[in-house]
Amino acid sequence: MTNTQVIETLAKKLKSRGEEKTDGAVALILRLINRELEVLVVKRIESPSDPWSGQIGLPGGKRDAEDQNLKQTVIRETLEETNINLDNASRFLGVLDPQPTRLKPELEVLPFVFLVEHEPQIKLNQKELDWCAWISLKQIAQSKGTIRFGFGEFPAYLIDDKVIWGLTFRILDSFIRKLDKA
Repeated sequence: MTNTQVIETLAKKLKSRGEEKTDGAVALILRLINRELEVLVVKRIESPSDPWSGQIGLPGGKRDAEDQNLKQTVIRETLEETNINLDNASRFLGVLDPQPTRLKPELEVLPFVFLVEHEPQIKLNQKELDWCAWISLKQIAQSKGTIRFGFGEFPAYLIDDKVIWGLTFRILDSFIRKLDKA
Protein backbone atom coordinates (compact mmCIF):
# COMPACT_ATOMS: atom_id res chain seq x y z
CA MET A 1 0.00 0.00 0.00
CA THR A 2 1.40 3.42 -0.91
CA ASN A 3 1.67 6.18 1.69
CA THR A 4 -1.11 8.05 -0.09
CA GLN A 5 -3.36 5.00 0.24
CA VAL A 6 -2.41 4.63 3.93
CA ILE A 7 -3.27 8.29 4.57
CA GLU A 8 -6.60 7.98 2.73
CA THR A 9 -7.47 4.79 4.64
CA LEU A 10 -6.45 6.40 7.92
CA ALA A 11 -8.59 9.47 7.22
CA LYS A 12 -11.57 7.16 6.71
CA LYS A 13 -10.90 5.45 10.08
CA LEU A 14 -10.66 8.72 12.01
CA LYS A 15 -13.71 10.57 13.23
CA SER A 16 -14.52 13.60 11.11
CA ARG A 17 -15.37 15.85 14.04
CA GLY A 18 -14.74 16.09 17.73
CA GLU A 19 -16.78 15.83 20.85
CA GLU A 20 -17.39 19.33 22.06
CA LYS A 21 -17.65 18.35 25.72
CA THR A 22 -13.87 18.09 25.98
CA ASP A 23 -11.92 21.05 27.32
CA GLY A 24 -8.62 20.73 25.52
CA ALA A 25 -7.14 19.71 22.21
CA VAL A 26 -3.77 18.71 20.80
CA ALA A 27 -2.48 18.54 17.24
CA LEU A 28 -0.94 15.30 16.08
CA ILE A 29 0.94 16.83 13.13
CA LEU A 30 2.30 14.44 10.52
CA ARG A 31 4.64 14.93 7.61
CA LEU A 32 5.69 12.52 4.88
CA ILE A 33 9.47 12.31 4.38
CA ASN A 34 11.05 9.68 2.14
CA ARG A 35 7.90 7.54 2.32
CA GLU A 36 7.96 7.65 6.15
CA LEU A 37 5.37 9.35 8.35
CA GLU A 38 6.87 11.54 11.04
CA VAL A 39 5.12 13.25 13.93
CA LEU A 40 6.01 16.59 15.51
CA VAL A 41 6.65 16.43 19.25
CA VAL A 42 7.44 19.38 21.51
CA LYS A 43 9.05 19.65 24.93
CA ARG A 44 7.35 21.94 27.42
CA ILE A 45 9.53 24.35 29.40
CA GLU A 46 10.17 23.73 33.08
CA SER A 47 7.57 25.71 35.04
CA PRO A 48 6.32 25.12 38.59
CA SER A 49 2.80 26.23 37.58
CA ASP A 50 2.53 23.64 34.78
CA PRO A 51 1.51 20.10 35.79
CA TRP A 52 3.11 18.78 32.56
CA SER A 53 6.27 20.85 33.04
CA GLY A 54 9.27 19.55 31.10
CA GLN A 55 7.36 16.74 29.40
CA ILE A 56 7.36 15.84 25.72
CA GLY A 57 3.95 16.34 24.20
CA LEU A 58 1.98 17.60 21.23
CA PRO A 59 1.09 21.24 20.50
CA GLY A 60 -2.25 22.28 21.92
CA GLY A 61 -4.04 23.48 25.00
CA LYS A 62 -7.28 24.43 26.68
CA ARG A 63 -10.27 25.98 24.98
CA ASP A 64 -10.64 29.75 25.35
CA ALA A 65 -14.06 31.37 25.66
CA GLU A 66 -13.67 32.97 22.22
CA ASP A 67 -12.94 29.64 20.48
CA GLN A 68 -16.03 28.55 18.55
CA ASN A 69 -15.01 24.88 18.69
CA LEU A 70 -12.11 22.62 19.63
CA LYS A 71 -10.71 22.58 16.11
CA GLN A 72 -10.35 26.34 16.39
CA THR A 73 -8.69 25.82 19.79
CA VAL A 74 -6.07 23.43 18.42
CA ILE A 75 -5.38 25.65 15.40
CA ARG A 76 -4.95 28.72 17.65
CA GLU A 77 -2.80 26.91 20.21
CA THR A 78 -0.56 25.35 17.55
CA LEU A 79 -0.04 28.73 15.91
CA GLU A 80 0.76 30.34 19.29
CA GLU A 81 3.20 27.60 20.31
CA THR A 82 4.94 26.68 17.02
CA ASN A 83 4.00 29.31 14.42
CA ILE A 84 2.47 26.54 12.27
CA ASN A 85 -0.79 27.73 10.72
CA LEU A 86 -2.77 24.51 10.35
CA ASP A 87 -5.49 26.37 8.44
CA ASN A 88 -3.12 27.13 5.57
CA ALA A 89 -0.39 24.51 5.67
CA SER A 90 -2.10 21.21 6.33
CA ARG A 91 -4.82 18.73 5.57
CA PHE A 92 -7.16 17.84 8.42
CA LEU A 93 -7.47 14.03 8.57
CA GLY A 94 -9.80 13.63 11.57
CA VAL A 95 -9.79 13.10 15.32
CA LEU A 96 -8.96 10.28 17.69
CA ASP A 97 -10.99 9.39 20.77
CA PRO A 98 -10.75 11.92 23.61
CA GLN A 99 -8.23 11.04 26.30
CA PRO A 100 -8.70 11.82 29.99
CA THR A 101 -5.75 13.37 31.77
CA ARG A 102 -4.56 11.69 34.93
CA LEU A 103 -3.27 14.82 36.63
CA LYS A 104 -6.58 16.61 36.13
CA PRO A 105 -9.28 13.92 35.76
CA GLU A 106 -11.93 16.52 34.94
CA LEU A 107 -9.96 17.50 31.80
CA GLU A 108 -10.29 15.50 28.58
CA VAL A 109 -8.10 16.18 25.57
CA LEU A 110 -9.20 15.62 21.98
CA PRO A 111 -6.37 14.77 19.52
CA PHE A 112 -6.76 16.30 16.04
CA VAL A 113 -4.71 14.71 13.25
CA PHE A 114 -3.22 16.90 10.52
CA LEU A 115 -0.88 16.20 7.61
CA VAL A 116 1.35 19.13 6.66
CA GLU A 117 1.57 19.46 2.91
CA HIS A 118 4.60 21.78 2.89
CA GLU A 119 7.53 21.98 5.30
CA PRO A 120 6.36 24.40 8.01
CA GLN A 121 8.56 27.19 9.28
CA ILE A 122 8.58 26.43 12.99
CA LYS A 123 9.25 29.21 15.45
CA LEU A 124 8.75 28.06 19.03
CA ASN A 125 7.11 30.22 21.65
CA GLN A 126 9.98 30.11 24.14
CA LYS A 127 7.66 31.00 27.03
CA GLU A 128 5.94 27.62 26.55
CA LEU A 129 8.25 25.27 24.63
CA ASP A 130 11.89 24.27 24.96
CA TRP A 131 12.38 22.36 21.68
CA CYS A 132 10.63 20.32 19.02
CA ALA A 133 11.54 17.32 16.87
CA TRP A 134 10.11 15.29 14.03
CA ILE A 135 10.24 11.57 14.88
CA SER A 136 9.24 8.75 12.54
CA LEU A 137 6.19 6.78 13.63
CA LYS A 138 8.12 3.62 12.79
CA GLN A 139 10.86 4.59 15.26
CA ILE A 140 8.27 5.49 17.90
CA ALA A 141 6.46 2.16 17.49
CA GLN A 142 9.74 0.26 17.86
CA SER A 143 10.77 2.10 21.03
CA LYS A 144 7.98 0.96 23.34
CA GLY A 145 9.13 0.25 26.87
CA THR A 146 8.57 1.46 30.41
CA ILE A 147 9.85 4.30 32.56
CA ARG A 148 10.11 4.26 36.33
CA PHE A 149 9.53 7.33 38.47
CA GLY A 150 9.36 7.62 42.24
CA PHE A 151 5.57 7.42 41.94
CA GLY A 152 5.39 4.32 39.73
CA GLU A 153 6.25 2.59 36.47
CA PHE A 154 4.56 3.63 33.24
CA PRO A 155 4.52 2.58 29.58
CA ALA A 156 6.63 4.91 27.48
CA TYR A 157 8.38 5.41 24.19
CA LEU A 158 12.12 5.63 24.82
CA ILE A 159 13.87 7.27 21.86
CA ASP A 160 17.51 8.21 22.39
CA ASP A 161 17.31 10.69 25.31
CA LYS A 162 13.60 11.39 24.76
CA VAL A 163 10.91 9.86 26.98
CA ILE A 164 7.30 10.06 25.79
CA TRP A 165 4.88 8.89 28.44
CA GLY A 166 1.52 9.68 30.02
CA LEU A 167 -1.13 11.38 27.91
CA THR A 168 1.12 11.75 24.87
CA PHE A 169 2.07 8.07 25.02
CA ARG A 170 -1.62 7.08 25.13
CA ILE A 171 -2.46 9.35 22.18
CA LEU A 172 0.43 8.10 20.04
CA ASP A 173 -0.22 4.48 21.02
CA SER A 174 -3.88 4.83 19.99
CA PHE A 175 -2.86 6.47 16.72
CA ILE A 176 -0.24 3.83 15.88
CA ARG A 177 -2.78 1.04 16.52
CA LYS A 178 -5.21 2.77 14.10
CA LEU A 179 -2.43 3.17 11.56
CA ASP A 180 -1.50 -0.52 11.85
CA LYS A 181 -5.12 -1.42 11.05
CA ALA A 182 -5.18 0.97 8.04
